[in-house]
Amino acid sequence: QVQMVESGGGSIQAGGSLRLSCVASGNIDSNYYMGWFRQAPGKEREGVAKISVGDGFTDYADSVSGRFTISRDSAENILYLQMNNLKPEDAAMYHCAADPRSWVILGHPDKVRYWGQGTQVTVST
Repeated sequence: QVQMVESGGGSIQAGGSLRLSCVASGNIDSNYYMGWFRQAPGKEREGVAKISVGDGFTDYADSVSGRFTISRDSAENILYLQMNNLKPEDAAMYHCAADPRSWVILGHPDKVRYWGQGTQVTVST
């Protein structure tokens, strides 16, 4: 029943910024966790950022800590990923995700219950 649609990706120079959005619908309640994963060609999908729907606590992959910020508009049910100081290694298809299990978001893409379709980010030098 949950549906999520991402937007905001594009092509950008290294050092630039993008903000990704994920509009969610359906029953995502306070027991859920939401986050962002990314997948580059030839690589496994990896967790990027995580947020608790209930209390707003966040967590990040080491590779993006200090550069990316995850946030959520609870009233409109929109998940954001603010990406600053983008690097070539950040280039990937970015997907938003939702799951009621805390350990799944960020750490286990193979177990994620709900996915968005993805938005492409490319970074040039």
